[in-house]
Amino acid sequence: MAVRDRVRTVSQAQPSSAKKGAAGLGVLLALIATVVWSGSFVATRDMAQTVPPVQAVFWRWIIAILAVAPFAARQAWRQRALIRRHLGYISLASLLGIALYNTLVHQAGLTTPASTMGMIMAASPVIMAVYSRLGGEKLGARRTGGLLLAAFGVLLLVGDGSLGFDFTAGDLWMFAAALSFASYSALLRRKPAEISGPAFLLSTFVLGALMLAPVYAVSLSAQGGFEAAPRTIGPLLYVGVFSSAVAFFSWNKAVSMIGAARAGIVYYLQPVFVAILGFLLIGERTSLTELLCMGLILGGVTLGARR
Repeated sequence: MAVRDRVRTVSQAQPSSAKKGAAGLGVLLALIATVVWSGSFVATRDMAQTVPPVQAVFWRWIIAILAVAPFAARQAWRQRALIRRHLGYISLASLLGIALYNTLVHQAGLTTPASTMGMIMAASPVIMAVYSRLGGEKLGARRTGGLLLAAFGVLLLVGDGSLGFDFTAGDLWMFAAALSFASYSALLRRKPAEISGPAFLLSTFVLGALMLAPVYAVSLSAQGGFEAAPRTIGPLLYVGVFSSAVAFFSWNKAVSMIGAARAGIVYYLQPVFVAILGFLLIGERTSLTELLCMGLILGGVTLGARR
């Protein structure tokens, strides 16, 4: 009898350890995506005056397709029947996460500093949590508390230590981008399991580029092209390879493992990373108020990301 109980205890402990390991990996993948995307705001801001927004986004996805294709093209071809069957879902994901979200970010970069862009994007986890709750997911007291604490830190950070706001047109573009990204993240929970991650990623990249192609042609006709110089090619390679291929794969996998709401709590760290990268790369200083707000964000993330 004792032996049987011991065997049962061991068999119950193994799945629990596996779940904890998967949850830890999911949090790590969400963190990788968040760090990489933080750098993309600096790159986007750097391109604002040299590359028109739509052209920057279009070439970003062309580069991303070239980066992903060697690893995903064969799987996508084998699963072409599944992709056609779920084309409506994949098209909606492409519109929200590929075409619309990134165009809004680059449009905001014309007038909004990189640090502010990162702060506003940190509002998207609140929308993710709302979507998850509407979908029947129970957030729990600890996760909800962490979410609210981090959200309060973001609000103070955007308001420069107060709850008063003075939004510009670029800020409003970023809020629209946050809504689009949160909707995309919530949609990922419904991804057909039979479609592999690389095949799904390549499909959304291709469809997103096709959606942008007509707008790109209009921009090229009205604004002309841009100069292919190190100042433009370098940021495009970063947002195309890292912010698109690497970060989107990591984020999609994280959401499938731990859910959009929990991954969204990790995403709250983005203003912290943007501030650090802004200081290291372009010399932006961080005030004491910003450091205190970042402490609230870190505390909220630590509380909410734990089981």
